[in-house]
Amino acid sequence: MTGLLTVVGLGPGGPAHRTRAAEDAVRDAQVVLGYHAYLAACADLTGPHQSVVPSGIGAEQQRAGDAVRAAAGGARVALVSSGDAGIYGMASLALTTATALPPTRRPAVRVVPGITAAIAAGALLGAPLARDFACLTLSDLLAPWEAVETRLRAVAAADLVLALYNPRSQGRSWQLHRARDVLAEYRPGDTPVGLVTDAGRDGERVELVTLATLDPARAGMHTVVIVGAADTSRLGTWLVTARSLGARS
Repeated sequence: MTGLLTVVGLGPGGPAHRTRAAEDAVRDAQVVLGYHAYLAACADLTGPHQSVVPSGIGAEQQRAGDAVRAAAGGARVALVSSGDAGIYGMASLALTTATALPPTRRPAVRVVPGITAAIAAGALLGAPLARDFACLTLSDLLAPWEAVETRLRAVAAADLVLALYNPRSQGRSWQLHRARDVLAEYRPGDTPVGLVTDAGRDGERVELVTLATLDPARAGMHTVVIVGAADTSRLGTWLVTARSLGARS
């Protein structure tokens, strides 16, 4: 008999932003797999009766394969991601891996949603995502930079609010500089920008700047950068995008 694989989004950080469905899935699992930092974030939900299998960054395909094999062998398995598992998370790999198996060996798979980083950052900034918006990762590990920049230009030209994931890391120090320069070709320097680092975690930091004053050195891998559109205004300490297109907030 095959088991059940649950792909779990743990939310942006602390327990306050985890859903009950996510907590139940982790508690009920016999095997829990994930990047070691994500397992640490849900360590209060696991115990000695479970097999907890950590792995490092870059081992996503291995994690998905191990999770599917464990579930195919009859176990209840939780594969955890931060944020929402379907947004830059493990759901895509898990579903692709599972459906590659013959139907008779394929485990049941379900995806439990979580609060993603853009939503958590938007709430801390106010309401910058009140209308159409786009999410874009600046990581070029899984896509060539040329493709990333092509999408960045398309979003900038469409005047969409933009949430930038993975804006900067030790090994990728120039991409946010380039993204800022590209956006400046389409948007004025006083366009409001919010930087949210470690949303929902210890050390949470929220900064409001403009496109012209955006300092890429202030961002890291745990930062989401939200760039406003023409209908986004700074109202005191809030960023607010008008719900009606063409109307100022």
